[in-house]
Amino acid sequence: MQIHQLPYADPGVPDVRSGSRFLIWLARMQLGGQVRSLLWGLLLQLCIAGLPVGVGLAVQAVVDRDGGGLALGCGVVAVLGAGIAVGDTMLHRTAVTNWITAAARVQQLLARRTAELGSLLTRRVAAGEVVAVSTGDVEKIGWFVEAFSRFAAAVLTLLVVCVGLVAYEPALGVVVAVGVPALALAALPLLPRATRRADEQREKAGKATELASDTVAGLRVLRGIGGEELFLGRYRAASQEVRRAAVRSARMWALIAAVQVLLPGLLLIAVVVYGAGLALDGRISVGALVTVYGAVALTHHPLRNVEEIAMAYAFSRPSAKRAARVLALTRVTEPAGDAPDRRASGDLYDPVTGLIAPAGLLTAVVCGDPDTAGRLADRLGGHPAEPDDDHVSVRLGGVPLDELSLDAARTAVLVQDKEPVLLSGTLHELLDVPSSGAVRAADALAAAQCGDVLDALAQASVDAGGDPMRTRITERGRSLSGGQRQRLALARSLVTDPEVLVLDEPTSAVDSHTEARVAAGVRKLRAGATTVVLASSPLLLDLADRVVLLHEGRAVAHGTHRELVADEPRYRAVVTRETDDELAAATAAGHEAREGETA
Repeated sequence: MQIHQLPYADPGVPDVRSGSRFLIWLARMQLGGQVRSLLWGLLLQLCIAGLPVGVGLAVQAVVDRDGGGLALGCGVVAVLGAGIAVGDTMLHRTAVTNWITAAARVQQLLARRTAELGSLLTRRVAAGEVVAVSTGDVEKIGWFVEAFSRFAAAVLTLLVVCVGLVAYEPALGVVVAVGVPALALAALPLLPRATRRADEQREKAGKATELASDTVAGLRVLRGIGGEELFLGRYRAASQEVRRAAVRSARMWALIAAVQVLLPGLLLIAVVVYGAGLALDGRISVGALVTVYGAVALTHHPLRNVEEIAMAYAFSRPSAKRAARVLALTRVTEPAGDAPDRRASGDLYDPVTGLIAPAGLLTAVVCGDPDTAGRLADRLGGHPAEPDDDHVSVRLGGVPLDELSLDAARTAVLVQDKEPVLLSGTLHELLDVPSSGAVRAADALAAAQCGDVLDALAQASVDAGGDPMRTRITERGRSLSGGQRQRLALARSLVTDPEVLVLDEPTSAVDSHTEARVAAGVRKLRAGATTVVLASSPLLLDLADRVVLLHEGRAVAHGTHRELVADEPRYRAVVTRETDDELAAATAAGHEAREGETA
């Protein structure tokens, strides 16, 4: 895989059982690039390690006043220099390719999982964590994949150097063969503490990122209540904790780097002292001493790769663990093999709550608890917020949604969250979504009462020539009010024209007059289609064909809005906001009335 061939047609199915397994899987998927990088790395490292041979030949030739030997030594150095130039260039090229392609693979996997889970991703994983995984963690994972092949080349080079020196000069070679492995393993006792400090830094950085995201998202509200300084102060404190954690982590890695410099220096001194004694005794030649000295001095280069792979693994393992945790999030069950061809229609039934939304009707659901309503909306869309081994899938026309493919399930049931997100772009791009084609954008905007929004957009941009459909909307629709964003999101949902449309508090941010018109517009546009609205507003409830009351997670009553107001005290308490005392009095009065009728 080359960079110009990205993105991958299929990034594969990752092994997400652990962070280490994910890294191994990723390296295996990059096997071709790893082999190329390994071969070029061997060329580079072996040429560097071979330089002392050429230098030793040249020095010994000068001592012996041998012109032919000097020419041979210089020729060896020249050939090795050319090999170093080629190897270094190609190693850098293949290593960067491995880094970028590995990072791209992880990003594609994350994008695919995000598309599958939708808004539920940030309910299972903090938003700051998702941002950190898709940015900094991806780079760290790519770093490890890129560094692994260079590390393998360095280990093979050290092995060749040790064996070669033992064969060339056994007396000095044995010292080197014993000392080099000890140098490579010297930093291992320090790695656990360095890894813990790196994990601590990453955890604090994730919390700071999450705090920053929350602060930016709520900046308008914070300014309204004068609380921006409070949150900025919290972020300053969090960022200082990140800085202190980074300093502690850097100290450990500085200590490891110092060990990797100090110990090779001590080995080099030992070789020089011992070798000088051997040379004075005439047991080895001056050229041999220079060769061994140079070989030991140049082992510093491959030993740095050993230090780098330790650092890369320490940083990438937690990153891979977090990425694997995100990638492990799935729908409750995998769809059946024939799922892509299946379609469903009919009544929507939730076995957990007992809720039934008859086909072709507008069903309103009253929960009383916004969190319960949000979890119900997720479940109706086939995406429960918390996977459960005993989960029973919502059924549409008797077909479990979990047995449908993701595309088929989303075509059948569309859920609009309580706080929908508007992406940046023009209004035309916002409404250009997969749909049945039966609902025009103009009709959806009219049903959602977006006339004032269109007027505001037409006046907001001179470049659009007064056409609101060509006016750009800022990120997350921050230039619009909450009610305007909510109605545009509703229009986008109406355009899709799904088999079942689930709306969670679609008018919570608009005034009562607009709410009544929106409710009437949705009822008219969705006539004959199944619509479920989770709300507690009497204006919406009064227009519903059927109203269902959920109490303590179960459907306990159903009927029209007026019937439930008259006969169901628990419903009346939620809709009319009765107090506990008023509810108790109404319940007692109801019991007395029934007892009187019985008598």
